[in-house]
Amino acid sequence: MENRGEKNAWRRGAGLGLLLAMLAACESGATNPEAGKSASSATPTEFQAGEAKFTANCAACHGSRGVGTKQGPPLAHKIYEPNHHADVAFQRAAENGVRAHHWEFGNMPKIEGVTAADVDQIIRYVRWLQREAGIY
Repeated sequence: MENRGEKNAWRRGAGLGLLLAMLAACESGATNPEAGKSASSATPTEFQAGEAKFTANCAACHGSRGVGTKQGPPLAHKIYEPNHHADVAFQRAAENGVRAHHWEFGNMPKIEGVTAADVDQIIRYVRWLQREAGIY
C-alpha cells in the first residue's frame, strides 16, 4: 500500500509533466505560426499574387503571413488595422520608408523595385491576413 507522501510525489511529478507538455505545445505554436494553420486558412486565389509579392519583398522583416520577426513588426496586428494605418500609409512606407514610431525595430527603408500596383496587391493580402486573425 502506498503512503500519502508517495501519492503526493507522484501527483506533483504528473502535474509537472503535464505542465511541461503544455508549455512545449504553446512554445512550438508561438515559434511556428504554421503549426496551428488549418486547410481552411489557405490563401484564397484572389490574394495569392499579393502573398507572393509580400513573401518576396516584406516577409524577411515582417515574417511569413505577417507575424513579425526580430527585424520587423507583425502586420497581422491590431495597430495596423485600417482605422489606424490606412492603405495609403503602406504605400508611403514602401515608397519612402518610415521612421520607427510604434516598435523598437528601427527605421524601415524604402522598398526598391515595387510598384504602387504591387503594394496594392500586398495590402489586399495583409488586410486578408488581418481579417483572418480577427483584427477587424
